Parts: sequence; C-alpha cells; structure tokens
Amino acid sequence: MTAPVPPARNPQQRPEDVVTGFWLWVVALPLLIVGYLTDAVTSRASVPVVVAFSVFVAVILVAVVVTFLILMRSGYRWARTVLTAGGLASIVNVLFNLFAGERSEAGAVIYAVTGIFGAVLVAGGIYLLHRPEAHAYFTR
Repeated sequence: MTAPVPPARNPQQRPEDVVTGFWLWVVALPLLIVGYLTDAVTSRASVPVVVAFSVFVAVILVAVVVTFLILMRSGYRWARTVLTAGGLASIVNVLFNLFAGERSEAGAVIYAVTGIFGAVLVAGGIYLLHRPEAHAYFTR
C-alpha cells in the first residue's frame, strides 16, 4: 500500500489561507486606523497640531501596510515577517491602550470596539499566514 499523494498544486496559485489572511488584514487596517484617529481626536489632551500629525502618521502607516500586504500576497516571505512583527506590536499596543489614557465616553467605546475587532482580525491573519500550506507558498 502506498501513501496518498497530495493533489498537485500550481506554484503560482495562492493557498486559501493566504487569501483569507490577506482579507483579514485588509478589514483590520481601517478599524485600527479609525481607533487610532478617534483616540487622537477625542483625547482630553488633544491639540490641533497633534491631531494633524496623527492624521499624517495614519496616512503613512496605511501606505506602508498596504504595500507590505501586496508584497506578502505575491509570496514574499520577508513581507509576511514584517507584517507579523507589526501586527503583534499593534495587538500589544491596543491591549495596553484599552486601559490607559483619558478619553471621552464615546471615544473610549469607539476605540474599544475598533481596537478589539481589529486586533482579533490581525491575530487571525497572522495565524493563517503561518499555517503549513501558507508557509510553503512563501518562497521569495
């Protein structure tokens, strides 16, 4: 008796885990950005210069993360590594900021909802991108 042979896979075909992980990140990104900007705007120590700088940082972060997402989706292992490190840092940042800082009630609720959902989506994306079939896809 021989062992079952796994179905042949086109090397250019993305595994479902990579596609799903990509879309989890795409959904999490605006949630985390909304939470970040809400935190900047509704903070009790909010100053217009700080809000303007926060918007600038958010635009730069979105551009960088989207670039790494596209590279990751194309099979670049280093892009997945950078996204994993950034995602873990984002999760830790959200967890610490949930209980720190003074926010208005509405700002606290918006930050909590967007932060928690965004962190869970990022964690799911990280998990899916490191499963065995997805890991084999990253060859560049």
